[in-house]
Amino acid sequence: MSHIKTYCLLLACSLLTVSFDIPGDGFATSPDGTKIHYHTFGSGKPLLIINGGPGMNSEGFEGMAKKLSENRLAIIYDQRGTGKSTLALLDSTTVNMDLMVEDIEALRKQLNIDKWSVLGHSFGGIVASYYATKYPEHIDKIVLSSSGGVDLSLLTDVQSSIDSKLTKAEQDSVSYWSEKISAGDTSHFARLHRGLNLAHAYVIDPKFIPVIGERLTQGNQTVNQLIWNDLQRMNFNCTKKLKSYSKPVLIIQGKEDIVSKKIAEKSHEAFKNSRMVFMDHCIHYGWLDNPEVYFKEVNGFLK
Repeated sequence: MSHIKTYCLLLACSLLTVSFDIPGDGFATSPDGTKIHYHTFGSGKPLLIINGGPGMNSEGFEGMAKKLSENRLAIIYDQRGTGKSTLALLDSTTVNMDLMVEDIEALRKQLNIDKWSVLGHSFGGIVASYYATKYPEHIDKIVLSSSGGVDLSLLTDVQSSIDSKLTKAEQDSVSYWSEKISAGDTSHFARLHRGLNLAHAYVIDPKFIPVIGERLTQGNQTVNQLIWNDLQRMNFNCTKKLKSYSKPVLIIQGKEDIVSKKIAEKSHEAFKNSRMVFMDHCIHYGWLDNPEVYFKEVNGFLK
């Protein structure tokens, strides 16, 4: 979810009938040798959760995964270069969209899963959409949760949307702390104060400001920038390749989301077998602002 930076620092058919019960922690090895850390919750039909970012670990998605694991096996993982999925070198040869998709495939193979459902939140929705163009045969259903979309439309208005949800004092504080960080102050204190002010653009309920503020301290800006550079290099656009994709897709986001309704509608048009849900009293984190509706819709769709 960053300014792009603000948002982005900001996821055999017969196997579907058996109950997966996979040990909770482990590593999958991607084709380039990168170790991808994962954690699982519950048992049953598998659901991969792709968290937002780019450049953020999966830690902030444990609560969602635990809730969703009441009815299935929920899997979270640290995207390459984040959390426990460490990289010795961070550059365009080690951090790009194609490698991120191969990480997902390595994880699927490691867990001996033929088909799984995929939930991509925010930037994770971008990854999920791209994964669907590469390995559609291994996907059962897709949930696009406040997804960044199927092309680069996000870049045109997300910053103005974020700014519109902040008071002038909050905008000034974000700018102040961002400038200090850019000037070399990488202390947790500086990052937290930036995050606490910025968090007001992401959730309605003020009780979640501390947890979102802390979450916004965790991003790896190098990974973030490398991925956005790669998306722009490739002129990211999945719409043509998704024309033949026919499996069910749920598109869900807040009515007040920083991701515009137009982006959801583009995804709806690209995924022909899709349904859109816009939640009341909700910005970017549906399972925090409106958990009753969010989990009802997601669980009902995946059931």
